[in-house]
Formats: sequence, C-alpha cells, structure tokens
Amino acid sequence: MKRHSQEVEVSGHLIDSMILTKIFDKIMNQGGEFEILKLEVGKKKKDSSYARLLVSGKNQKHLEEILDDIHRDGATPKNEKQVKLQKALRDMVMPDNFYSTTNNDTWVFHKNKWIHVENQMMDKCIILKEDRAFCVPIRDVKKNDMVVVDEIGVKVEPPQRPRDKANIFAFMGSSSSSERPTQHIAKKVAHDIIETKKNGGKIILVGGPAIVHTGAANAVAELIRGGYIHGVLAGNALAVHDIEYATLGTSLGMYVHDATLARKGHRNHMDTINAVFKAGSIPKMVKSGNLKKGIFYECVKKKIPFVLAGSIRDDGPLPDVITDVAQAQREYKRILKDASMVIMISTMLHSIATGNMLPANVKVIVVDINQPTVTKLMDRGTWQALGIVTDVGAFLPLVSQELKKLK
Repeated sequence: MKRHSQEVEVSGHLIDSMILTKIFDKIMNQGGEFEILKLEVGKKKKDSSYARLLVSGKNQKHLEEILDDIHRDGATPKNEKQVKLQKALRDMVMPDNFYSTTNNDTWVFHKNKWIHVENQMMDKCIILKEDRAFCVPIRDVKKNDMVVVDEIGVKVEPPQRPRDKANIFAFMGSSSSSERPTQHIAKKVAHDIIETKKNGGKIILVGGPAIVHTGAANAVAELIRGGYIHGVLAGNALAVHDIEYATLGTSLGMYVHDATLARKGHRNHMDTINAVFKAGSIPKMVKSGNLKKGIFYECVKKKIPFVLAGSIRDDGPLPDVITDVAQAQREYKRILKDASMVIMISTMLHSIATGNMLPANVKVIVVDINQPTVTKLMDRGTWQALGIVTDVGAFLPLVSQELKKLK
C-alpha cells in the first residue's frame, strides 16, 4: 500500500517531559508510521533536545489527520511555511477555517520569523496586527482583522516538566483523590503560596458560597488580610453569604458556628441584599461601618480587586454584580492577567470559566468535596489543575495555619 509522508520536527525537553512518547503514541494510535531521521538529546538538565521524524499515512487525508493530532504536541512540518491569514468579513465573525487555540504557548511564522502569541487562552482565535499576534475571543474580532486560518505556520510548545525539584505541582501528576493525606497537602499548598508571593507572583482566588457554608470564610479572610490573595473572582452567592455571615452570623439562615437554624432565617440572605442596596455597594457598606469583617470587607480594606459575575438564578443580585456576561468575562480576564497561581474553591461554574481563560503555565489548585467538579475542570482542558477532593471547611483553615507557621 502506497504511503504518504511528511517530515516534522520538534524541540524542547522531549524525553523527561514525555513529549516524544506522546507523539509516537498518537501516530501509532492513528495507524500511522514514523521513522526517526535525527535525534539530538540534551546532556544536562536544562538542555533542550531536538527530533526530526518522517511521519507516514495510508493516504494524504490519513496523513493530514495524523499531522493535525501531533501538531498540538509541538510537531511542526520541516521548512515551515508562512502562516495563513484571512480577513474577518464582519465584527464577531471568524473565517470558516480559523485556527482554534489551546492554552499552551503558541507562535506563528510570519514574515520569516516566529512571533509569540500574546494573551494565550484555549478555544479562541489568533489575529495579527503588524508584527504582533494576539489570542482573542470571538466577541473581540473586528471587521478586517487578519485571522490565522489552518495550522500552517503555527507552532505550539507543549507543557514541559519543571526544571526545579518536584513539588505539589509535579509534572502531569495532576489528579483528584479523596484519599490523599490532607494535612500534608495543606502544608504543600501553603509552601507554594509562600514561594509564589516571595517571587512576586500574583495569586487569584475563585470561590463559591460553600466557603461560607462550611465555615472557611474566616480562613479566606485571613489569606486576604495576610497579603496572599491579589484578586477574588466569584458570583453573587459568595458575596451575599459572606456578608450575611459577617453581619448576622448565618449562612442561608443557618448559624455557621453550631449549624442551628435562626428564627425566620430564611429571610436573612434577602435582608443582607437589602442592606447592601441601602448602603449603595459593598465598598460603601464597609465605609459606613455596617460591614466590619469577612472576605469582602478584607478585599475593600486591602484594596484587593474583586469581580462578581451574575447568573440567572441570582437573588438581587447585589449592586456590585456584573449582569452582562460578556462584560463579566472581560473583567475576569483583566484580573487574571499575569496570574501565577489560581486557587479555585467549591464552584464548578466559575472554576471552569476561569480555567478557559488561563494559559497552561499558570498553577491551578481546585478544591471541592464533589469529585465531578474537580475532574470536569481537568477534562475541559485545564490539564495543569491539581485536584483536591475534600471538605473546604476543614482544608482551608489547615492551609491558613500552615501559612502562619511558615511565616
């Protein structure tokens, strides 16, 4: 049977990061063949390796399917051609064959040089402006923007094993389990938070109302007060329940300290919403002295930015909530810019949304007592997430305690 072939090349930490193994597996899984034409292996820990392969398929279509599959692991055709561009015909309309991005570092070959794509996110497109390339969502595409189409002239750098010693984010070791030693994991997370802050990194917290329900609100407030959190992303519920707890001692009408129900507690969250509207906003409620503690009190006092994204189920919502979904998405992205670590706690909706906005080099911790919340985030492309299946009410205070010891 006649086979069609194409030379491809790939470079980086091919051996210890298992990149070459993944490429071989994908070729064989598709029923293709490969021949190693050249292999240069780095001799030291920080040295890169290089491989040139001859990839073969049963016919041209089969070969193209294989090449498409291995492209996202960094394998690009030898003697790469210039990137292909087409104009957007209207605002918010991409060309039919637009290149759909991953969350890995990406370059495009334009005017005989490789240009790094800025603002990298998954499931977006790439536009070129002069000698710069940008990853943009469909809503930001404008008429006549030059959009990258096909995969010709596009290079992806796959994730590579960290060059430093193994830590809690051991390469590709992300998984979720409820059988891990919680105390040990809390200590490791606290250590990584300390190191990230020491290195000038930016840490963002994404949270759901279970933080308050489970009794972890004080621990999160301590993290903010201690200068470990540089931005908070959430929905209406976290803010409402945090302020309800801070002002009335309850969360959805239940006293957090002993799990007893307050008399007429069913109206407490609505009473809280009304109190914030009466003040005008969360910052104004803090300024008036009517909000004296809690997660959002600490955000206001420490000048930590927060974004509250609305949903159709919200009560109120609070005056601080952004009800325009597209605008909320833009504000999330603004807070996430240059983030080094993102801690996601008990919120499937906001965790998956945030994960879609992050490049693959951002460390992600996702904590939830619900296993599907953790695994779904990873299944949707945030491969680098470390999943911790546990009760956040027990875990977050442990992290706060370990931070105090390390400090």
